[in-house]
Amino acid sequence: MVEYTVQRLGQLGDGVIDGPMGEIFAPFTLPGERIEGDVDKGRIATPKIIEPVADRVKPVCKHFKACGGCSMQHASDALLADWKVAKTVEALSQAGLTPEFRPIITSPAGSRRRATFAAKRTKKGAMVGFHGRASDVIVEITECPVSDPALLAGMPAFGQFARIGASRKAVLRVSATTSEHGLDVAIENGKELSPTEIAQFAQIASANKILRLKWNDDIIAQSHPPSQPMGAAHVVPPSGAFLQATTQGETALVETVMDIIGSAKQVTDLFAGCGTFALPIASKAAVHAVEGERAMMDALDLGWRNAGGLHDVRVETRDLFRRPLMPDEFKKVDAVVIDPPRAGAFAQVTELAKSDVPRIAFVSCNPATFARDAQILVEGGYDLDWVQVVDQFLWNSHVELVAQFTKAK
Repeated sequence: MVEYTVQRLGQLGDGVIDGPMGEIFAPFTLPGERIEGDVDKGRIATPKIIEPVADRVKPVCKHFKACGGCSMQHASDALLADWKVAKTVEALSQAGLTPEFRPIITSPAGSRRRATFAAKRTKKGAMVGFHGRASDVIVEITECPVSDPALLAGMPAFGQFARIGASRKAVLRVSATTSEHGLDVAIENGKELSPTEIAQFAQIASANKILRLKWNDDIIAQSHPPSQPMGAAHVVPPSGAFLQATTQGETALVETVMDIIGSAKQVTDLFAGCGTFALPIASKAAVHAVEGERAMMDALDLGWRNAGGLHDVRVETRDLFRRPLMPDEFKKVDAVVIDPPRAGAFAQVTELAKSDVPRIAFVSCNPATFARDAQILVEGGYDLDWVQVVDQFLWNSHVELVAQFTKAK
């Protein structure tokens, strides 16, 4: 075996070594560590740590190396926080942008409110867990320090669903989300159920505080609407709809966005989802919420109407990738909130950059596409004032952020 020294962390958290033939990746290693191992196709699959660094810590989960959910439990909290900020700094610097960075905000352990489990029928019953790292193998878990305990409490029910509703070769995809009064569960890849099996599923759901159960394309059980608080409103999102990963992270994002829009009286919320930002903002300003999925717009609208006492919220179902809002549609707008998916919002940002909206709160889950979009806004006359990294994905390479852009009229 050859000995190496790890130079840095890669985008996904693997240690990186600059070898004579290019980069060599070594999982579960940290910068400064001396390791040894055999290189195969630019990767050391099972590196041996010869000399660890002080930032190496004992993983908190016994499933860490087998489970594919976490990649960074061997690193200290300080190293992880610095690395996530540094990734964002690097992405922006490549676009020629050097804004101020606020201190990172990190969600605590046990706070992840949504997770996707794998469940499979076996000869002895069923197994429930997560897929292994870069593998189709299911790692059966008994703990998950990242997840809300309510998600883990649903695992016995997921196993029962697999025993009844999965074919021997199929693996169920079980998406579970905590709500105010229980779980919201959507399951894919199941077989067609008989009326008797549907009745069994409803009983299992009731016994395990599963408020809504979607099986393939159909809601087969619902005892209570699985609502989510959004500002003063309570929203029932469509089954499987996007929500922020933790309530703590969502609170940090919302508070930061509210700080950016300030005293704005007319706000446009782009990629509004079910109202994560639009409904809290409606406590002090009128909102035009735009989203491509009609079901999410309907959920937002109903939540607003049932809340009462909020400013006007106008919803519009519109594909912002194909039909972005144009500059003249921002003429009377005091602030814009934009929260696109990982691909960013190239088309919409291109038009937004031509507007005179004085303040933009930009929420992103991808530093690379954010840097691209930020550069467009800056070239259009906006200042990128500061960036706030919000870490909702503990021990994972994922990064989210909020940024403030301003333009003088």
